[in-house]
Amino acid sequence: MNRPFTRDLPVSTKRTIVRYTGESKVELEDAIATEYALTIFVNDQEMATVVCTPEHLDDLVIGFLFSEGVIRDIRQLEDMTVNLHAGKARVKTSTTVNFNQAFYNKRYIGSCCGKSRQSFYFYNDVHTAKRVEDKTQLSPLDVLTLVNHMEDSANLFQETGGVHVASLCDSDGIIETRMDIGRHNALDKLYGHAVRAGVSLDGKVITFSGRLSSEVVLKVGKIGAAIVLAKSAPTSLAIDIADELNITAIGFVRNGSFNVYTHPWRVIDGRAEESQ
Repeated sequence: MNRPFTRDLPVSTKRTIVRYTGESKVELEDAIATEYALTIFVNDQEMATVVCTPEHLDDLVIGFLFSEGVIRDIRQLEDMTVNLHAGKARVKTSTTVNFNQAFYNKRYIGSCCGKSRQSFYFYNDVHTAKRVEDKTQLSPLDVLTLVNHMEDSANLFQETGGVHVASLCDSDGIIETRMDIGRHNALDKLYGHAVRAGVSLDGKVITFSGRLSSEVVLKVGKIGAAIVLAKSAPTSLAIDIADELNITAIGFVRNGSFNVYTHPWRVIDGRAEESQ
């Protein structure tokens, strides 16, 4: 790729609001998260429109294309430009890439790993979300510390309360944090950063500020992280997918406690390490 685009738009705006506390009210200025629509074109073919927070757009586009399996090697990415006013990102690849728009939006029902229960995926997810074989392990203190550090680094969330936060970590701490109004976008931004910066994804952990949905777990699987730590609850489908993809899903990481829903062998508590 010749160059990334790095310009960002304001990620928040100030608005005068009226706040009520009981029967009393006060007029004050509040920070509101920016919502921005970016349409992605690949070799002049429109692929998708992503509603996002307009920062780290280079990471977002690259992470999205890798996550969807449109490109699989950074060397395929020859050029990328964005028209901030028009809300368009144009990607040029050095090799021919194909994506079927019908398949891209098609819901696929399949039975993963030969199991009897069915999991719901988008068609593309079947080809891009693979079983994670990484044997990374964390201590309980690591789990709590990484989520606390993610919250400390979430300046836009602290300002607006209107974005999701995701961090790429290892057992030593946070490597990078990204924020976005879309939970999937925050994860794509992390993926794009790792790809652009050449960060190895072996031994990596994802921390996430919100609910652990099936969509989040699928994104974690596409990134290749073995462990995902979330502040909030998982869904039943998220647990099923994490189980099938060999991802350790941990939720309700707050107030000094957490729940491990799948593959608990990756959390070690000082006793003899378990292995799968």
